[in-house]
Amino acid sequence: MAADLILTVFHQEDSKSGRVGERLSARGYGLEACCPAVGDALPQSFEDYAGIISFGGGMSANDEHLPFIRTELDWLPGVIAAEVPLLGICLGAQLIARVLGGEVKPHVHGRVEIGYCSVRPTPEGLHLFEGMEAESFYQWHREGFELVPEMTQLAESDEFEGQAFRHGLRTYGLQFHPEATREMIDRHLDQVSHMLKFPGAQPRSQILEHHDRSPHSAEQWIDRLLDVWLPPRRPRHSVETKRDSTHPAQECFETESSMRIENSCDG
Repeated sequence: MAADLILTVFHQEDSKSGRVGERLSARGYGLEACCPAVGDALPQSFEDYAGIISFGGGMSANDEHLPFIRTELDWLPGVIAAEVPLLGICLGAQLIARVLGGEVKPHVHGRVEIGYCSVRPTPEGLHLFEGMEAESFYQWHREGFELVPEMTQLAESDEFEGQAFRHGLRTYGLQFHPEATREMIDRHLDQVSHMLKFPGAQPRSQILEHHDRSPHSAEQWIDRLLDVWLPPRRPRHSVETKRDSTHPAQECFETESSMRIENSCDG
């Protein structure tokens, strides 16, 4: 297994790795981007990667009519079986949850988590949160994942019980977005602002005020997560590269873009 390359799986062409990518770069990791929605092929061999991250996206983990969603659901069991360090964020975590046997579904009362929401550690997740400045994390989702026996629950919230989990020693899932930057938040607010009318969503001003008050509060938490997910590596210059596309998927991308309106769990 390579010591310094992380595969970043995106579900939208304009997605970025944000603060997670920045903190990985600071540890000496290179980032290789892969977006199956626009034709990139998911690798079938994992020996080149020290870890794999599946980020958010505007579609639902249940959208199996989208070929790239079905492909990733079929691909993830192999990653888990190979014991490659795997991290899912928002949609990525929901896809992992489905593979582990959990359901992904809306809140029973139709509520959403949009904005900075309080996240509480469970006893098993206390090592990730104890003494941290960050207690609220940026979120943008209307669906959540079901907790199943194959998961160790690490965090919860009032609206969605599943906020973070671990499976085995190397697979982690997060419902919230510690990677979010101001640029990413502005994109959500511009592209899917209608979701601010959903029950539970915070107003634009409150979201931006919280971020601007402590824009780097999640970085310490990310570092603590990376400490248990990956060992530190030697410093090196990191460039985010992109895997070659192997087949056209423009139709899939256009369909996915329309799904962003209803199922946004963007990253």
